[in-house]
Amino acid sequence: MSSRVVLVTGAARGLGAVIAARFHAAGYRVVLGDVAFDAAAATARALSADESSAFALKLDVTRKEDFASARDAIVARWGRVDALVNNAGASKVVPVMEITAEQFDQVIDINLRSVLFGCQVFGQHFANQGEGRIVNIASLAGQNGGSATGAHYAAAKGGAITLTKVFARDLAASGVTVNAISPGPLDLPIVHESVPADKLDKVVASIPVGRLGAADYVADAAVLLASGNAYFANGACWDINGGLYMR
Repeated sequence: MSSRVVLVTGAARGLGAVIAARFHAAGYRVVLGDVAFDAAAATARALSADESSAFALKLDVTRKEDFASARDAIVARWGRVDALVNNAGASKVVPVMEITAEQFDQVIDINLRSVLFGCQVFGQHFANQGEGRIVNIASLAGQNGGSATGAHYAAAKGGAITLTKVFARDLAASGVTVNAISPGPLDLPIVHESVPADKLDKVVASIPVGRLGAADYVADAAVLLASGNAYFANGACWDINGGLYMR
């Protein structure tokens, strides 16, 4: 595992930082991409003080050229890249009838365009080298329409699940797999910060297992889907939601 390299987007904090740490613990060399470069760099240094096995890149996931630059920088530094985790995302709760065009475009850009561009740039790179793994972090909201998130976020995450299937089909013959993970509400600081306590209590009460999800477990699933022997998992959406959505 020590020779494998992964890029995790939106890795400065939250689930992305947990995913990056889990890959690092599994022996990967990890690149933390985030538009908030200073925060990503601090997270990377916490994993590898001398940046020998983890470093940060400034990456605006709404720009295809940023993905291309990231690919080139990783290959120049470490000679290879084996996996991409499209984790970057953003949401803001707005009543569906009040979402403006600007709000819709911003959420779609961060949550859906990012998946398109990441899969295009790294999917082609992986296809050229004959192997690669892409893991897209979707959401329960993209499956059930969302409850604690805005409709634009739910629509974007639903689109991410569909793009996962399209790229999985088109890249499979080249040795590239593309899968999604759809977490439900997670026990993360950002969740406690953004959701009022009384509303969060109601969310927890609605979860069949009676508690918020573990970000570490979602990260473990990403590591598993990115492994070299995960070639037979392709086009899947792994549900990790405490039983909120069953199919």
